[in-house]
Amino acid sequence: MSVLTRTVLPVLLLGSLLTGCATHSDGTAPLNQRTWPICSLIGGLVGGGLGAIESAGWAGGGAALGILTGGLICYSQDGDEDDDGVFDRRDRCPDTPANTPVEHHGCPLPQYPASVKPAEPAPTSTEVVTLSDANDVLFAFNKSDLTPAARSELDSLMSKLQNADVVSIKVIGHTDSVGSDAYNQGLSERRASSVADYLLSQGLAPNKLTSEGRGEREPVADNDTDEGRAKNRRVELHINR
Repeated sequence: MSVLTRTVLPVLLLGSLLTGCATHSDGTAPLNQRTWPICSLIGGLVGGGLGAIESAGWAGGGAALGILTGGLICYSQDGDEDDDGVFDRRDRCPDTPANTPVEHHGCPLPQYPASVKPAEPAPTSTEVVTLSDANDVLFAFNKSDLTPAARSELDSLMSKLQNADVVSIKVIGHTDSVGSDAYNQGLSERRASSVADYLLSQGLAPNKLTSEGRGEREPVADNDTDEGRAKNRRVELHINR
């Protein structure tokens, strides 16, 4: 084996070993500027071992060359001053506080506030008060004007409707099946509106009150009898608390 081969081969083997150990695939460097004594020790052992293959004299020379080469290889590696696992030459945030999770450039990972689930709305209770022709006639035939009996019933409900715990009130008008669907829909809307207007005139807060008509779609009794039709001609007050 030539002198050149004997000299270069240990150096190449040592350089390959330390370079491979000095850098992980994720960019971290367990062997770097601050650990060069360890690299020199490894280099000395490897160089001495390779030199000993040839002779005892070469073992000493190989060890010396390994110490020098190992130290130089590791010293050429960047350090990691802030201990975040990223080489200083690639670290864009070199003063990252200890134990801070960082991305591949050494800067802290963005911190996002924990999502806060919106508060569940408080459950509401609904009371339905029904006024129908089965008790007192609320409206004249095919009319939406309140009868005196209807106004009297509504007056008796005002204290309940104006209670502080009432959130909203929906007035819903219904009819029997006499007449066309379209006509009954319009009549139910007018009757519900008539009740709502009267409640407003008695001091009910406008922002709490709505009205709608549902025509003949939701009967509560048989429309084939007078008694059933009287029950279906009704106005419901849905009181939400």
